[in-house]
Amino acid sequence: MTTETTKKIHFDYQRGNIQEETLIHLYKSMLKPRMIEEKMLILLRQGKISKWFSGIGQEAISVGITSILDKEEYILPMHRNLGVFTSREIPLYRLFSQWQGKANGFTKGRDRSFHFGTQEFNIVGMISHLGPQFGVAAGIGLANKLKGNNQVCAVFTGEGGTSEGDIHEALNVASVWQLPVLFCIENNGYGLSTPTSEQYNCEHLADRGKGYGMESHIIEGNNILEVYTKVKSLVDDMRVNPRPVLLEFQTFRMRGHEEASGTKYVPQDLMDEWEAKDPLINFENYLISENIINDDFIEDLKVEIKAEIDGNLDLAFNEEVIKADLTTELYDVFQNHIYQEVKPNKETENLRLIDAISQGLKQAMERHDNTVIMGQDIAEYGGVFKITEGFLDAFGKERVRNTPICESAIVSAAMGLSISGFKAIMEMQFSDFATSGFNPIVNYLAKSHYRWNQNADVVVRMPCGAGVGAGPFHSQTNEAWFTHTPGLKVVYPAFPYDAKGLIASAIEDPNPVMYFEHKALYRSIRQEVPTDYYTIEIGKAAILKEGNDVTIITYGAGVHWALDTLENNSHISADLIDLRSLAPLDTEAIYASVKKTGKAIIMQEDAMFGGIASDICSMIMENCFEQLDAPVKRVASLDTPIPFAANLEEQYLSKGKFESSLLDLLSY
Repeated sequence: MTTETTKKIHFDYQRGNIQEETLIHLYKSMLKPRMIEEKMLILLRQGKISKWFSGIGQEAISVGITSILDKEEYILPMHRNLGVFTSREIPLYRLFSQWQGKANGFTKGRDRSFHFGTQEFNIVGMISHLGPQFGVAAGIGLANKLKGNNQVCAVFTGEGGTSEGDIHEALNVASVWQLPVLFCIENNGYGLSTPTSEQYNCEHLADRGKGYGMESHIIEGNNILEVYTKVKSLVDDMRVNPRPVLLEFQTFRMRGHEEASGTKYVPQDLMDEWEAKDPLINFENYLISENIINDDFIEDLKVEIKAEIDGNLDLAFNEEVIKADLTTELYDVFQNHIYQEVKPNKETENLRLIDAISQGLKQAMERHDNTVIMGQDIAEYGGVFKITEGFLDAFGKERVRNTPICESAIVSAAMGLSISGFKAIMEMQFSDFATSGFNPIVNYLAKSHYRWNQNADVVVRMPCGAGVGAGPFHSQTNEAWFTHTPGLKVVYPAFPYDAKGLIASAIEDPNPVMYFEHKALYRSIRQEVPTDYYTIEIGKAAILKEGNDVTIITYGAGVHWALDTLENNSHISADLIDLRSLAPLDTEAIYASVKKTGKAIIMQEDAMFGGIASDICSMIMENCFEQLDAPVKRVASLDTPIPFAANLEEQYLSKGKFESSLLDLLSY
């Protein structure tokens, strides 16, 4: 026996029928990310990269899972999963360029380290908020199930992330829908500096699977053969019998959460214990003991990998610093979409707003067979407002999906559907409930195209508005939350004709659209609406009345309040602009009108402070100041929550203030 065979092997490796070629492949696949990391730690100290999240000691999990999945199957990694990227054979110079913020990376310098994805290699980029990643994986799992392609996807998180509500929501959805997803928890002992004893109060995170009715397993994450054999067996079966599986990988983080944080908070005996369980060194010693590799092989391999690292680093270092280009930055917020008008037919029928939205949705789903609509009670019940009544019979339960009460997971699942080539529509039962899905809306849907060129083909329907006695939790017009977020489009129709054409355009648009539907208008407003499918361009306002005295700018219910006021004051000659779309905003129509009339009043149903009227006011002042004959006037509802009692709600709304404000402006 040589001296190499006497080296200690911590694990009882069970080779089974794994071929020697596979064993060597797994070893090489772990050695490469280890050597890259060791080089990156040197570069970090030299100031040549800005940050590093180390996965040293955890390579067996990333490498084992990626080696099992087909290249067409999506993986959703986290900070410490370099082995996923290298096992997917991403050219190293592109990884190095990414970490230096250069153009050959995957985010054009807009995000750092591992915050990126790539459709080319079927990797989905993480966000720092962690939790939505599980929901996105559920959406990809749903897409795989709808396609019937016998594929699974794998998603990673750490034990710290499992405390987030998004994680629980996603696991529940995946279980209810029996989605083929590997939910992988890398339990590495610490969430930054917080030990597991202060993070959760169950013996094993895998035990939570019982609560979700989900199969779960605990796997020794530093034993590459245990990872490979157990996960391969599960994946082979999941492809035939689709279902979610929760996996807890027991491992350890041998370096800080990121390098700056260090490991002083970790007891030394614990560090020593896990150092003895190093997945690479143990497996290397095992392969030597089995006479599969030897010292010469290892040395030659290290020389080869070092040359690959150094050569690709030279390419990345010699790449020019990324150039800041204003046009490119603004252009990349949204996926390019060229509007294709579908003109309305001449035959019409008299529809309420609610009927027009329903008809538009149905015709869009008929036109786009890759469309899936999700929401609470939308299937058999037809939605609380009955907009999707009859959809289940028309499209089936796969495309019209009741969801659990978990807005965040469903928004994230909609993102996963988009990644997989579907068009997703989600109904917020009330726009107020968007708060429960706010994180993935503003951090995932809105930012993904700008960050790594992944669009979010998602429409979020937002029943909104006061005037129906629904009180503080069912009456908000919260559009300003979303107009403030670059990457979201915001649509807010006031008439049945517009509502039908704009819902069609929102679904055709490959970008995320927040589509507001005013509940008080659902059954109170009627109009002749073309019977067939048609579109209206998002971002184009409607000029409802033309005059010379004043420009009235509003949207939603405010349009009807303004029309009533003008009807009661027939002597007022006004341009009345129905914005219809709040993002993008038709500034051309606004400026042209204000320059003509010299006076402007903006009405919103939302509370005053921080509302969109304030921005429009500022834009008019900046662009039309010399043509103004009076200060721009804003009219808004009270800066209070929305009350329930009818007289209090009436006092709250901007409707009652508009006429006097308009007359004051005209007399200025």
